[in-house]
Amino acid sequence: MKIHELKRKQEMKNTLRVGRGISAGGGKTAGRGTKGQKSRSGHNIPKKFEGGQTPLNMRLHKLPGFKSHRSKNKIITLKQISDNFSDGETVSRDSLIKKGLINQNDFYKVLSNGKLTKKVIFSDIKKSQSVKTIETPNKTKTEK
Repeated sequence: MKIHELKRKQEMKNTLRVGRGISAGGGKTAGRGTKGQKSRSGHNIPKKFEGGQTPLNMRLHKLPGFKSHRSKNKIITLKQISDNFSDGETVSRDSLIKKGLINQNDFYKVLSNGKLTKKVIFSDIKKSQSVKTIETPNKTKTEK
């Protein structure tokens, strides 16, 4: 006990000890009333429970569809690459940011819309299957 916890006798109020017999003043039902779910031991009714009636969250109209919070890929076309890059230049994330085609936090992918008129080098870039075939021409198989 600390000095700031001390109280005057008038301020202290004895709590009623229920369930200790009739003479104690809180016996028999111990302040729980008679019968019913709340009078029993271990009762725990959720706040949303409405006595068996269909709950409000089930009665309300549900909105259709699914809203994805995932950010979409920004599309970069081969035409944009041809317009912004010169021959022999490397196309990388940093170069795309410098040219202003994507922002720092953008997800991106190169798609084969348009034609690639310049020879550029792709490094660590997400690209579609059709762009991969344009970039690396079919190599002749060497027989063993």
